[in-house]
Amino acid sequence: MNHHLALIAQTQSLIAAGDIVGAESALVALADAEGDQALMEVMEQLPPKDILAVIREYDSSKESIMNLLVTPEMFARAVVLEKQYKDLSHTHLRGMMNAVIFRSEADPVEFMDALGNLEGGVDAVADYFVEKWGRIESFARCGSFDTLLDDGQMLSRADLQASAYVRPVVEQDEVADQDWMELAWILRYQCPDLFIEMLLVLRSRAQAFMRGQDEDDESEEDDGKVDTRDTDQGKATPAARASDEESAI
Repeated sequence: MNHHLALIAQTQSLIAAGDIVGAESALVALADAEGDQALMEVMEQLPPKDILAVIREYDSSKESIMNLLVTPEMFARAVVLEKQYKDLSHTHLRGMMNAVIFRSEADPVEFMDALGNLEGGVDAVADYFVEKWGRIESFARCGSFDTLLDDGQMLSRADLQASAYVRPVVEQDEVADQDWMELAWILRYQCPDLFIEMLLVLRSRAQAFMRGQDEDDESEEDDGKVDTRDTDQGKATPAARASDEESAI
């Protein structure tokens, strides 16, 4: 136990110094020497912020033992802290979530349930999907990610709840990309309450963006000047506005 306490202190010091590779190497060395159970005991004693610091540095070219061992509860407590990094693109969040929830023999539903039951979990799932909001809306309305099949009619909460129990238009194996499409499918048909709450968060962000656009337009009309640079460069989107708001936290 004393050895583990020393390792925990060492790991935290390395993370605090920004040496994530060194921290992960120390943990891997423990697993190699004493087994996965010893590493699990250490992980259970690490603060969620330190778990996050390691697992968010996902590298698809190598397998991370912490990603393989982290439990749904550990994962959820770490994920809700991701916004503190102010990663406007949410690249690390998506890579981390995909690496963990789609790992071999994992049950994505267990991880989603853990997130859904934790304060801030719905917002974290919304962050994961924020760049795909339009296609998620299409999927909610017509069961397909093909926006050409979408009639554009916004479904109410009651309609969304009812649609969770209809036969899928596409089967899971058709979207088994271990990425956002497959996760959206799992949420809609296996975690419908979380899917609905996540979609409502995305809608709220989009509406806030549109209100901000209207205010900007009014301001531009007042001074007679129009600046289209953000729109031309693709920055003025609901996703970008939501990210900007998060960066102010």
